[in-house]
Amino acid sequence: MTNQNLFHKIFNSCVVLLAAWAIIHLTSCGQPKGATGPGYEAQRTARFDSAAVVSAHPLASEAGLEILRAGGNAVDAAIATQFALAVVYPRAGNIGGGGFMVIRTAEGHTAALDYREKAPAAAHKDMYLDSLGKVVPGLSTRGHLAVGVPGTVAGMWEAFTKYGQLDRWADLLEPAIRLAEEGFRITATEAERLNRYLDDFRELNTRPNAFTSKDEWKAGDLLVQPELAATLRAIQQHGPDGFYKGHVADLIVAEMQRGGGLITHEDLAAYEARWRPPIMGNYKGYRIISMPPPSSGGIVLLQMLKMVEPFPLAEMGFHSLQSVHLMVEAERRAYADRAKYLGDPDYYPVPTDQLLDPEYLRRKMADFDPERATPSQALPEATLVPVLESFETTHTSVVDPQGNAVSVTTTLNSNYGCKVVVGGAGFFLNNEMDDFSAKPGVPNQFGLVGAEANAIAPGKRMLSSMTPAIVEKDGHLWCVLGAPGGSTIITAVFQVLLNQIEFGMPLDSAVQAYRFHHQFLPDLIMYERGAWDSTFVEKLHAMGHQTREVERMAVIKAITVQPDGTLEAAGDRRNPDDDVAGW
Repeated sequence: MTNQNLFHKIFNSCVVLLAAWAIIHLTSCGQPKGATGPGYEAQRTARFDSAAVVSAHPLASEAGLEILRAGGNAVDAAIATQFALAVVYPRAGNIGGGGFMVIRTAEGHTAALDYREKAPAAAHKDMYLDSLGKVVPGLSTRGHLAVGVPGTVAGMWEAFTKYGQLDRWADLLEPAIRLAEEGFRITATEAERLNRYLDDFRELNTRPNAFTSKDEWKAGDLLVQPELAATLRAIQQHGPDGFYKGHVADLIVAEMQRGGGLITHEDLAAYEARWRPPIMGNYKGYRIISMPPPSSGGIVLLQMLKMVEPFPLAEMGFHSLQSVHLMVEAERRAYADRAKYLGDPDYYPVPTDQLLDPEYLRRKMADFDPERATPSQALPEATLVPVLESFETTHTSVVDPQGNAVSVTTTLNSNYGCKVVVGGAGFFLNNEMDDFSAKPGVPNQFGLVGAEANAIAPGKRMLSSMTPAIVEKDGHLWCVLGAPGGSTIITAVFQVLLNQIEFGMPLDSAVQAYRFHHQFLPDLIMYERGAWDSTFVEKLHAMGHQTREVERMAVIKAITVQPDGTLEAAGDRRNPDDDVAGW
């Protein structure tokens, strides 16, 4: 090793140690330790010998752990956690939304489950445009017309019937039903959000519900949801038929009719979750397993990793000008492909093999200039209009004692979705129709219409950035991770992986580290407040980058298997309710 390389290695080790110290100092001095309610307190990070659950709320993590203790596997625990989140984390946990699940069994078998929402049969390409062809503000985000056909219940049932270990489906819903019937004390963050959207709840709902029952919510208030408990009982007793048919389906359709929504009995009865081949690829000996379309996460994540792989990132150093610039340029190019090519593969021929072809990715980076930013307007896809997604999603990572792993991301889209609770059924509906392109752009130089891949069509699933991921190292399980955060999810997963693989950070430091994001359009780097000083930002500007400071980005929940076989689990300081549980 040359003296120069030795210097770089020592210098970068010092940078990582300093970064870790800064993160620990920040989270211990400037951030809440965790959500607290009578009977529970969030734990952000811990080391476990055998099993771990990481979720957005301590009561949901405990539900998953309860199922593991009863002999369930990681899939069973993930399902129980998801139903519990529908009760205790109503801003994103749901039965009225959808999501994606990635599974790796202890034997190394992998699977990807798509239970993304679908457009109702009556939906059409121009449904959110006025008579002049302009998008009507709020029509795809607030109220009944914004709702896609929910997929969560079908997805959980499909996962259980194929991979569940417990004999009884009913056992998986019992923790959630108990929390809904008996109530739970809400955290300060949940109280703040409920108060923030109280006016919307009152404006958009056609029936009184548990969330409009108070004029002001406070931390520690008891939230009891008897209507939701009854809906969960129906699902417990009848499986998906307890949701997509019968009394609950009647309540959903009645709600749609009262508010001008489109979902019918036929839409509900026709919904099916889909098993799809996972997206898989390698990065420096690590095997990445993630979601295929209609998630953009797996393809875009692998594109970014493969684009930076030829460069000496470790020598460049964490958050050096060179590494940030390189990673931003990879993000820019991958998100341009996302806008152009990605959508529901059942409706649009997504060129997956081309997008992941090494030679194609090499050409994508051929014009990379280590000294200058590439203006997004200079890329062929510059005429496209990317769809922006809400940050309010939630993620769960689980590893069981046998070594099975599950990574599952679910969402209503915005906080509390479209803000409508199904009258008599007690759960929020999604506003996922907003994730379609309400108005595709003009043809580009290749004759393709920008965002046509994600245009609205009956029965179609909308594009998503959700990126549940599982990573192997040397053929063994190494990391399970994912996040909420809309379009920033993919870049957050990208950076947390590189923080560990390239920059040598332990998991907790990798998760808590400041992040940045570029998504092709708008042409700017978003970075978290406190990440960089003014001198660093000025250097980025001198290279031709534009920047915008933001409060926070995606909220990672991850588990990494240590060399000794123990599990390091980490929630994210960006959500005080994040919690790890295990043994």
